[in-house]
Formats: sequence, structure tokens, C-alpha cells
Amino acid sequence: MRVLVTGASGQLGSVIVEAFRDATVIPHTHASLDIGDPAAIERTVAAAAPDAIINCAAFNHVDAAEDRPVEALTVNALAVRSLARAAEASGAILVHYGSDFVFDGTATQPYTEEARPAPQSSYAVSKLLGEWFALDAPRAYVLRVESLFGAMREWTGRRGSLDTIVDGLERGGEVRVFTDRVVSPSYTGDIAAATRHLVSNGAPYGLYHCANAGHATWHELACEAARLLDVQPRLVTMSVRDVKMRAQRPQYCALDGAKLAAAGFPMPTWQDALRRWLSARGTIQAVR
Repeated sequence: MRVLVTGASGQLGSVIVEAFRDATVIPHTHASLDIGDPAAIERTVAAAAPDAIINCAAFNHVDAAEDRPVEALTVNALAVRSLARAAEASGAILVHYGSDFVFDGTATQPYTEEARPAPQSSYAVSKLLGEWFALDAPRAYVLRVESLFGAMREWTGRRGSLDTIVDGLERGGEVRVFTDRVVSPSYTGDIAAATRHLVSNGAPYGLYHCANAGHATWHELACEAARLLDVQPRLVTMSVRDVKMRAQRPQYCALDGAKLAAAGFPMPTWQDALRRWLSARGTIQAVR
């Protein structure tokens, strides 16, 4: 299998590259491929002749997207359209990663794939358009993920919220957490395994929610991480309504993974994923 990976040096992309290590991987970073250039995408895909294209490139600066909406749309939507067209022309499978931000966060039960999107920010709009463009490809998987975590201790790139919380707990500093924002965090290792399963086993194409099972507030996540780390946390609790942010975040954004489970890959619980990640970091003993 030949697999072309965009955003290959990012937190998710680097794990995807490792998950397909027994295949022929053609990794691309921004330095080697400008995904905002449709002609460059067309040439690159044609030359690589991949069996699968896995798009891990994204504009993830949620607040910055309010001031730079064209850049967010270029990376999160228009580039995906170019990849979808290139995938169709080459007969490749396309994998693209969506976001929980496409929802407005007013639900009280985990969102299914059938739930109606209602994006509330420039970033969210760009991600929803990217999902639609990806699904135009005849052989496409769109995996909605949220609150990614899984960086190793030596990681120097952009970190997710849970990675930042764990860093703060390990250092013994104050950690600011929301008590009323509910998420289903997504471990990059499990996302990569789910991606490999779908691509390798001929699962039905389409949209899947790919977050770890269960949901929790950021405060509950921090408390569980502190328990596993065996540290006394210094948590500063906050409410969403008390924090001014440039872009609106969905307050409740738990995702239902039943469709992915029906395709043969039930996602592990977030508690199990958190334990495995901390063990892989060398922070806790694997048996804890």
C-alpha cells in the first residue's frame, strides 16, 4: 500500500506515519507541499500514485481564524477540495479529519453523525466546508475528532488542551480548567489505529465520529490525570461564560462513536486512553 500523508510532522500526522510504517509512506509537510496550491496537489498526487491520501494538515488556531478567515478556509476547506479531486483522479482513498466545532454545543446527549451542524465561528465554518468537500470524493472517510492529545514529553510542536493540562500537573503549577465544558477527548494513537482499520478493511465510506468513548468536563479530565500521576493538583476552575474568547466554543461537544464501532472499531474509553498515553510518556507505571 502506498500512503500519502499531508501535515506529516504534526501531532496527529506523525502518529499516522508511524501507524502505516509497514506500508510505503510518502510524507509531506508544509515545506514540501503547499496544500493551498491546487496545481501542486495535483502534481504531487499524480507523481506519488497513492492508494490512500490521509490529510492531517489543518489550520487549528481557532481564535486566529476570526481574523484570518481566508487562511482558515484555504487550508481547512479549499485544500481539501483539491485533495478530493486529486484522490478521485488517481483512484485513491481520501481520509480527512473533521471537528466537533461544527456543532453549536447546545445538545445534552452525545452528537451522532446525523446531528445537524451549526458552526458558530470562522474556524468551525471552514471545518464543515472541508468535511463536505472531502465527502465529494467517491472513496472518502471523514473522521470527526476533538480535543486531541497524545504528545510525548519531548514534543516541541503545538499541544492540545489535555497535553497542556498534564504538563502543568507534572510541573506542579496552577492549571486552569473549565467545569462546564464537556468533551470526548481523542487520543492520537487511537485515531491512527481507527484510520488504519477503516482503510485496510474496506469499511463503508462516509462520516464517522472518532473520539474516545465517554465524555467529561475539563475539570474531570484534570482530576483523573492527577490521580494517575499521583499528584495533588492546583486547579483553577472557570466557567465558559466567564472567559472571553475571540471565537465561540461549543459548550457540550461529546461525540457518539456507535457508527465507528459498528464498522469494527469501538474506540477505547478516554480513561483507558489517558492511562496508556501517560504510561507511554514514562510518567506512570503501565500497571497503574
